[in-house]
Amino acid sequence: MAKRKPEIDPAEAKQAILDYCKRKGALVVGVASLDALERIAPPGFRPTDIMPRVKSVISLGVGGQTQGAWTVPAKALGYFGSTESRAYTICYGLAYYIENKFGERSIYCPPDMDPDSGPRVPLQSVKLHAELAGLGARSLAGDILLHPEYGYMYFSSVFTELELPHDEPMAENPCPAPSCVSMYRQIGRTPCMKFCPVQCLSGKIDDDGKQEEMHYEMAACAEMSQQYETVPASIMNAINADDPLDREDALFDPDNKMLWYKQSVGSGGLLAQCFECMRVCPIATKAPLADPILRYQAALEEED
Repeated sequence: MAKRKPEIDPAEAKQAILDYCKRKGALVVGVASLDALERIAPPGFRPTDIMPRVKSVISLGVGGQTQGAWTVPAKALGYFGSTESRAYTICYGLAYYIENKFGERSIYCPPDMDPDSGPRVPLQSVKLHAELAGLGARSLAGDILLHPEYGYMYFSSVFTELELPHDEPMAENPCPAPSCVSMYRQIGRTPCMKFCPVQCLSGKIDDDGKQEEMHYEMAACAEMSQQYETVPASIMNAINADDPLDREDALFDPDNKMLWYKQSVGSGGLLAQCFECMRVCPIATKAPLADPILRYQAALEEED
């Protein structure tokens, strides 16, 4: 005779999950409102479209760049800036943890693109999950989520049939920072707008220093940074070239040589790897616990 599952206290289960994620390196963890996600996400991209019996969407965030990363040239930062794989690893383990400990089906939410919608449309918006879980608020820098204490983070999600109490979105948006408001008052642009290499960011700040409008030219950003779209274009140019020299140029000019190198070493640099808006963002780089050195210093102060 099969044993009945023991009763699970949702609050205790949530705390156990939070503790697990923090032990594994997550800086923040929360549970998004499933009802809100189902209401906001478009048809085909809702949690139930991936997992029909999902009851909870867990989101977590890991630290972005180190303090040292912000000091290196863009051509170097493009190779190692991203730490998103760490978030994915934690969530992958969390799905197993929930099934092993609570006996409820769970999946690591794939952060990948929808094969029916092309290379710029994800299966799920892990950013929306994180926003509704209270892990960040949308910034003037292309809607990148920022946290008032941890600054810039990478996010990942787990879907589970374990029912957990959900969290609320942030009550206050840390963006724009006071220094960004001051700069906007002087020149009509914030640092992220001014220093974007392709000028894909624009917006307005109201009289109270709050976001009034945000515009992000995704195509301009993607053309430069999402180089997986450049690879097939380069191959097509080589195929269509009538002149052998043009064909050689299409495949072996310096920029395209770097694409082949990145592919051969499995570099994440083929994905969106421009960090200039975050490099000049005071929240991303100067939030109280934004980087390991700041967190280390805070820990030393607590010990004293």
